Amino acid sequence: MLNHAMLSTVAEIAELLGQWKQASKQGLLPQLRRGNRIRTIQASLAIEHNSLSIEQVTAVLDGKPVLGLPREIQEVRNAFNAYEGLSRWRPHLLDDLLAAHSLLMYGLADDAGYLRAKGVGIYQNQQLVHMAPPHTQVPRLMHQLLDWIAQTKAHPLIASCAFHYELEFIHPFSDGNGRIGRLWQTLMLSHWQPMLAYLPVETVIKSQQSLYYQTLGEADASADCSSFIVFMLEAIKSALQQAIQSEAAQETTQETTQETTQEKLILLLIQEPQLTRNQLAQRLSLTPDGVKYHLQKLKTAGRIEHIGPKKQGYWKVRP
Repeated sequence: MLNHAMLSTVAEIAELLGQWKQASKQGLLPQLRRGNRIRTIQASLAIEHNSLSIEQVTAVLDGKPVLGLPREIQEVRNAFNAYEGLSRWRPHLLDDLLAAHSLLMYGLADDAGYLRAKGVGIYQNQQLVHMAPPHTQVPRLMHQLLDWIAQTKAHPLIASCAFHYELEFIHPFSDGNGRIGRLWQTLMLSHWQPMLAYLPVETVIKSQQSLYYQTLGEADASADCSSFIVFMLEAIKSALQQAIQSEAAQETTQETTQETTQEKLILLLIQEPQLTRNQLAQRLSLTPDGVKYHLQKLKTAGRIEHIGPKKQGYWKVRP
């Protein structure tokens, strides 16, 4: 199953992951983690025809009223709860998979959290494109798949892509198979590299949705999921490239904001050199600790110095 394209892309992903870690330094900023999670949820649900925008999904998660279909709003809440639960699930356990499906499909499917009890086919434009295995075979096939996950020596990138395909082929649930497949691949990747829990691969899949389904169909027809694995690896690579660019842009914005704050601080000290830290905090709408941080930065840069006693001295701004 392994081929040159897979191995080459795995190597590229490993290199990009190192760059992302370097760009993130102490870890993803909280606003980036939340932003990526929201983008993940919106894209994964959009693939399933949920019409809510990024802004609407954000509003739902912030508890604000949103003009939208009740089912779509419920899907957003469910998906957020499921992705927030990633850290407590283990990829090879059926009970955990069922618990995740129960969260994803809460209030949306009567059999949420249970393997399907009837046959199912996948249709496009009223044409059957995939007939899933009989429901009587689903427990056995899922146990085999999860046992493979527990024992495989395959690289986690390869194994997660293969699992994603096999789950879609088995179609173990009456509804929600696509979103649980993407969630579980994220879970598997996060067990390998925790940062990948916040990589919005779903946004790349959404932008190439036709190719996503086409590749799944080709894998079915050929009984070989290699092409789907390559597709998913490329999606992960693209998502990493976008994440690195986003991190760099966020850092640039943050640096610009800090520079603006420090220039305002210097202007205040020129006008009123005896201002205390608390007074500066009130003038700039910052916390005292925030002012302390910027004062220290300016002192280290040699732009200001404090003259005299700590409580009765004054600030001198250097030209």
